[in-house]
Parts: sequence; structure tokens; C-alpha cells
Amino acid sequence: MTGEVDARVERVFGEHSAKAVEFTAMLTEHGVERGLIGPREVDRLWERHVLNSAVVAELLPQGSKVVDVGSGAGLPGIPLAIARPDLELVLLEPMARRVAWLAEVVDALGLQVEVVRGRAEEGPVRKRLADRDVVTARAVAPLERLAGWCLPLLRPGGHLVALKGESAQEEIDRDAEAVRRAGGVRPRVASCGGDVLDVPTTLVVVERAEPAARKDRRARKAR
Repeated sequence: MTGEVDARVERVFGEHSAKAVEFTAMLTEHGVERGLIGPREVDRLWERHVLNSAVVAELLPQGSKVVDVGSGAGLPGIPLAIARPDLELVLLEPMARRVAWLAEVVDALGLQVEVVRGRAEEGPVRKRLADRDVVTARAVAPLERLAGWCLPLLRPGGHLVALKGESAQEEIDRDAEAVRRAGGVRPRVASCGGDVLDVPTTLVVVERAEPAARKDRRARKAR
């Protein structure tokens, strides 16, 4: 690492920096051959992938129950787990070879993280991983599909945190009705890591609405 990168890693990961370095080394060595990252990504793993993922921790309350949907190479889930060991984190991934990779990383780094094979839209997965505080997703699908898959995993008031980019507001505008039908409210664009990254991480944050019956009960109590 260069001195600049080293300083930023220390700033984001603190006492857990060595684990972040080890994870990035594993991705550098095995990521391309195992189909986890493209060849062009090796030289920019820190800026575009590892730090880009870890700064999302700014949005996660202490002790949150988090599911990283479509975790793939472990982004953003592994950097979040390293930076924030207080999180109760599940990595959800449908592909067997990627599940094997995630299990290897979790074991090598000694992380208290659960790896689950499956898809967010599957009934047994929804039952097993229900009532989470936060669901994260990075480069998985357009917002319309993400909302349908991920919002059912959240407790009312929980948040879908989707790493996007320049298309964030455009996706919110385009998919607003689909998000509403899926039970999402107050979609907004958020930014993380402005004091660490040359290009801050841009996200779409969507809250899961309360069920109508609960709203009615609260309204009656307020009268």
C-alpha cells in the first residue's frame, strides 16, 4: 500500500486494519481466477471496493442486524464486518463457489459472520432472515427488483441500503411506484466516505413502511 492508502485504511478500520489488509490480499491473489472480480479491478481494490464498502458503516446503528444480499466477493459485507464487529451480519449468496469463498474468508479472518446460500426472494430465506434492521446490496440489480427482494427481509422501520453511483436519483425517480408497492417509503440518496474517498460512496436508502394494521392501531391510541 502507499502511505496515503495506508493512512485511509487506518482511519476506516482502526485496530482491525490488519484484517482489511489480509482480505484485500486474498482478493488480489484469488479474485480474478475465481471469478470474483475483473482483471482491471486488482489495482483499484482499496479505493473502489474495500474502502468504498467499509464507509457504509457510517449509516449503520450500533449492533444492527444486517443482511448483505448477493454478497459475491464479500462486498460490502466483509469490509463492514471488519470495520464494525458489533454488527450481527449475514452474507447471503446463491452461487456455491462464491459461498465457498465467503466461508474461507470468514474462517481465515476469524469473523463472527454467518454465510447463507440462497436468494432473498426465496420463502425459506425470508423466513430465516426476517426482521433485520438493515439490508445491504452492491451491484446486484436495479432498485425496482432490489426493493421487491430485500424489503421483506426488514423489520418495519428498517432500511435497505443499496450502493449505487451516479444513477441513484434516476433509479429513485424511475422506480418510485415499484418501491412503494414493495412496502418502501422515503427513498433518498445518501453519500458516505467524503472525508476518506476521492469519490464518495453513493447509496439509495429506502425505509420499510409499517403495516397498515399497525398504523391504524397507533392512530387509535393517539386519539
